Parts: sequence; C-alpha cells; structure tokens
Amino acid sequence: MADLHIKPGGAENITLSVALLGPHPGRRQAVAEALSAQPGVTLREFAAFPAGLSELSWNLAQEYDAVVVDVDADPDYAIRLLENLQAHGRTYVMAYSEGADMKAAVRLMRAGVREFFTFPLDMNEVAAALARAASGQGAAQATDRPAGKLLVFLGAKGGCGVTTLASNFALALQQESEQSTLLIDLGLPLGDVAINLGIRTQYSVVNALQDSSRLDGGFLQSIVAHHDSGLAVLGAPSEFPDSAPDPHALDKLLTVACRAYDFVVVDAGSRIDLIGSALFELCSAIYLITQVGISELRNANRMIAQLFSARGDDLQIVLNRYAQRGLLFDDEQIAKTLTRPAQWKVPDDYAAARRTRNIATPMVLAESAIAERIREMARAAAGISAKDEKKGFFRLLR
Repeated sequence: MADLHIKPGGAENITLSVALLGPHPGRRQAVAEALSAQPGVTLREFAAFPAGLSELSWNLAQEYDAVVVDVDADPDYAIRLLENLQAHGRTYVMAYSEGADMKAAVRLMRAGVREFFTFPLDMNEVAAALARAASGQGAAQATDRPAGKLLVFLGAKGGCGVTTLASNFALALQQESEQSTLLIDLGLPLGDVAINLGIRTQYSVVNALQDSSRLDGGFLQSIVAHHDSGLAVLGAPSEFPDSAPDPHALDKLLTVACRAYDFVVVDAGSRIDLIGSALFELCSAIYLITQVGISELRNANRMIAQLFSARGDDLQIVLNRYAQRGLLFDDEQIAKTLTRPAQWKVPDDYAAARRTRNIATPMVLAESAIAERIREMARAAAGISAKDEKKGFFRLLR
C-alpha cells in the first residue's frame, strides 16, 4: 500500500461542511486528517458506502458543501455516486485514490469530479481545493453549462498545414457560432498559433500546466489572450520549457477548458505521443490533416489503421492544399488508401495564403475558396444549418 503520510502546508480560513465516504480505514483516516486540519471545515465520515444510491446522493447534495469519495474501494459504485452527485449540482465533488491510470482519471473527469487527490496527500493541494469548494467556483461552472466540445486538429505529417487550419477554424467557429471558443496550442516546445492570428500572448500553455494545482475556470480565463473576434487563445511558450508537461496536468487543463468554454479547439501538430491522454479520450471530433502525397497518405493510413480504426464519423479526414488537376491519385484511390472517404477538401490557393500571411491577417477573414471551406467546417462543427450560412458570413465580416 502507498505511503499515506501528509506533506505539511498552509491553509486559508474557510467555512465548509464536508462528507467523507471511505470504506478503507487507512485511506479514510489520512484524508480525514488532511481535511480536519483546515480551519472552518466541519467533517462527517462514512465508514461504508450506504445503500440507496439515488436517495444517498440527494441527501448528501442537500446537507454538504463538498463530498469526498474513495474510488478504490468499489470503483463502479463510486463512479455512479459521483455521477449522481454531479447531476444534483449542489455540491463540490472530490475523489481520492492510491493511484489512478489514465482510463480511471478520464472516467472520473466524465463523472464530474472537480478535485482528485492521490497519496501521499499534499496539504497545500488539499487547502487549495477546499478554498475553491468554499468559493463555489467549481459548482457554478458545473451547473451553469454543459461540457463544451473538444475538437482536435492532428497532422499526418509535419508541414501539412495543421496550425493554419486549426487557428482559422477556431476563429471561424467563434464568429459563426457566437459561442465562447478557446484555441490551445499544443505544438510544444514551439507553436505558431498566436503568430497565425497576429496576436501577442503574455502567458502560455506552460503556465497552465505548471500551475495545475491552481487551475480552474477563473485561472484559465486570466491567462488566455484574445483575438479581436473574441476568440480566446492559449498559445505556445516563446522559450523552450524546462521540462516535459505532466500528462495529468494536461488532462486537467482540457477538462477545465471544456467546462469554461463552449468549444475548445486544439492544435496538436503531429503529436501522436498524446494518443493515450484525455485529449483523444474526451474529444468530440478529430480532424486528421493530410495532403495528397505518397508520404502523407501512407502516414494517414497507418494512423487510421493503428490508432483510430474504432472511430466513426468523429474522425474527420481533411485533404489540405487539394488541387483537382495534377494529382497522382483520384478520389477513389485516395479513399481506398485511407480506408474511408475524406470529409473535407481544402483547396490549394497559394495566392490567398500568401496574401493573408504578408498582411498578418487570418486567412478566414479574407474572402477566398480556402476561407469558405474552413467556414463550412466550422458551421458543421457548430451544428449550424444551411439556412444560417449567409448570416454567418456577414458575422465574419463585422
């Protein structure tokens, strides 16, 4: 069993009623000590999971500001309880475990867990979590809005135009849908999303990942930059980060982002190393960007077969810089190679691309065949019907 000692830390004054459900006495005692050490916390311990799940969750939600659940003792029961608590929306849901793998962490996120502790417990982390629970930030975010859609842009090869498409798509999505949209640049250690949009960023995705213990909707919104269109942007750092990002921190960033924004667009570059993360577990759609070339189609075929074979319509294949004339392969051969037809063909328009690059204006804001196709992709992602397309075009030109 993992060491259950507690690292020392500080706390701020709070007033919070907390229910702790933990059938395992050692783990429950360690968590109880950490919670009781915080001023203003009134704690009640449950040494077993009571029967009557629906009634239990309703009573807990009515009587307690926060509920902390052991997810190791009976994982299936714990998940159902957490989901029921989240559905009531009146309490701040937390969980703890001796250790959790990626699938377990994603499952907890989907169940609505706001804070997740592992052993050895860190008192600073516990204190910060209780402060957030007392402020009501998490509960407000959970009840005020459903989780936003996570849309991931991934390249079959470097140089396929992932960043250009992702950044322009996000901008079009913001304006077409008129809903809050966040663009995250995961092209670490270097990324060009901010440059593509012609904006400067004071903070970057590294700040969010390094301060993940503080990360909530309010903190995230304080470090993003904004394009004139209203699009929120969390860019890549201007300098090489000192260390690789913690996978758990990335998962938390994505979860918080989806609770804070209606749409979250991620430029993942060609980072197939993130396949095992929540990025691809939580996403509503993956846009696989490729070009009609031997190397690109070969890579795309391998990615589809080995990584995304179980994906259905949520895998959207995008043929970028597509020119009908002079192709080595026709549409039938391309579909056969990719094992499915491409949903989108973004035309090759070098003049339009060069013009927007030279004047530092996002491509989607200037009328062109490329811009129109990207707007079509954004409208489809937002569920905008054909009758609204003309209206959307004029919103983009405002």
